[in-house]
Amino acid sequence: MLFCQLGQAKSLREIHEGLKVSEGKLVHLGMTKAPGHSTLAYANQHRSWEIYRDLFAALVPHLRAKLPVAAKTPLTVPGRLLSLDSTMIDLCAEVFDWAKYKTTKGAVKIHLLLDHDGLLPHYAVITEGKTSDITLARTLDLPKGAMVVFDRGYCDYNWFAKLTANDVRFVTRLKTNASFVVVESRPVAPNTGVRHDEVVVFLQHATADNNRFFRRIVYWDEQLQREFEFLTNDLTLDAALVAAVYKQRWQIELLFRALKQNLKIKTFVGTSANALKIQIWTALIALLLIRYLQLRSRLQWHLSRFAALLRHQLFVYRDLWRFLDMPFEGPPPLRSDYLPPQPGLFTDDFGQQPTAETDTYPQPHLLANSDQAVTPLPSTPLPLTPR
Repeated sequence: MLFCQLGQAKSLREIHEGLKVSEGKLVHLGMTKAPGHSTLAYANQHRSWEIYRDLFAALVPHLRAKLPVAAKTPLTVPGRLLSLDSTMIDLCAEVFDWAKYKTTKGAVKIHLLLDHDGLLPHYAVITEGKTSDITLARTLDLPKGAMVVFDRGYCDYNWFAKLTANDVRFVTRLKTNASFVVVESRPVAPNTGVRHDEVVVFLQHATADNNRFFRRIVYWDEQLQREFEFLTNDLTLDAALVAAVYKQRWQIELLFRALKQNLKIKTFVGTSANALKIQIWTALIALLLIRYLQLRSRLQWHLSRFAALLRHQLFVYRDLWRFLDMPFEGPPPLRSDYLPPQPGLFTDDFGQQPTAETDTYPQPHLLANSDQAVTPLPSTPLPLTPR
C-alpha cells in the first residue's frame, strides 16, 4: 500500500503489475515475488486497519527523536506547540454506503493533531463525516504543559475549563456571540497590533466560587486589515505572542493540502470500510516518512516537489542520505576498459556507424584491450531501403 501511495497506483491491478515488473529488486524488501491481485484484494478486505494505525503511532515518537535541531518551531513558547483540526474526505454515497453523511453524499473525517516541532503529525483519528470536531476533541488525552491551537469549531467553555484543570494551555478565536464579563483590563504596548488585553469570565461560569478565568486579546492585523479576537487560558504569555501562536495554526491547513495533493486519499482501491481506512492510514504513514526525509535534507525542498522526486526513485539503487543532499548527482564513472555487453541499435561498441562499402556493423568485442582471440560472428549484409 505504500507503493500505491508513493507510486500513485490507481488500482490493485496497477499495484500488482507495478511491483511485478520490479521483482528483481523486491528481495531487498523481504519479498520473493509481487503479491497477486487477488491477494491484495483479500488483504484489503480481511487484514485489520488497526495494524496500520498502530504502525503510525509507533513511527511518530521514533522519527521525532531523530529530528534535526533546525526542525524545531521558531516560536519560543513554553512546552510543545500543537495544532488541532480536521478535514473532510468526500465519498460517493452509492459506492460507500456505510459512510453516512448526507442523503446523497458520504464522507469520512481525518482528525489530526500536528506537532510544530518538525510539523510532523502527532496523533490522528478517522471517524464518520457526521462526527463533530468538539465531540472527538473531548475524548483526546492531550499532553500536560502543551499549548494547543484550534479554530472556533472547537468552542466549548466547559471543555476549556477542563483543559485548564489538566494544565493544557490553548489559543483559539472567540465567537462573536460569546457572553462574558471583563474582570481586568491590562495595559497594551504600542505598535504591537494589540488593542485590548483583558481577563474575562464567561457568564455560565460566573459564580461566587469561580476560579476559571480566561484572557481575551483583540489584535489588529495590519497586513490583512482585519481585527481578530483571541481567547486563551494562558494569563502570562505576551499578548502579541498569542496572536503569533494562532497564526501558526495555518500549518495544519497546509499539511492537509499536501496530503490531498500528493497522496491517494481522494480515490480508493477498495470500497469497504476496512480498505478505505487502510489506504488513509498508509497515506498518513507515507506523509510522515516524506516529511521526515524532507527535514533530513540540507536542501530547502517543497514537499510536493520532494514527493514527486521520490516517486521516480522508488526502485533505484542509491544511497538514501546522499540522495537527500545531492539528488541530481550522476552515477560513478565507468572503468576505462569497460564496454557495454552488446552493441547499440545504430552504433557499434566504439560509437562507429556502419561503413558505406559493406553496409554492415563491425563485430562487437567483449573487452577493449583483450589479448584473448575472439572468433567473430559471420557478418550478414544489411539491405539499405531507400526512404
